[in-house]
Amino acid sequence: MTQFGREVRKLRERLRREDPRFSLRQVAQRVGIEPAYLSKIERGDVAPPSEATTGRLAEELGVDRDWLLALAGKVSSDLQEIIRRHPESFAELIRKLKEAPEDAILRVVREVRDGEW
Repeated sequence: MTQFGREVRKLRERLRREDPRFSLRQVAQRVGIEPAYLSKIERGDVAPPSEATTGRLAEELGVDRDWLLALAGKVSSDLQEIIRRHPESFAELIRKLKEAPEDAILRVVREVRDGEW
């Protein structure tokens, strides 16, 4: 089982304990995929789904789309476009942030988000 599949199953089953609408069959139906396919995803028998399907799963499960895409080993197309415009800068930034402590990363994100830079 892949980390992606494990997390999807864990999230779905946690929600199902509180709400029976989160059965595998019902989630698959709302996301627009076959229940057998969702089962294979959760077991890690198939590669993570497309960006669109992963996004619908994230919305259904109430988690951040980019977080679930990252677990799938993907980057959203809108972020890919931004990175393509400045590939060297983003590569350097990400490599530097890799070495930074969590609080420093959060500080950079807050500053950029709040426009204080």
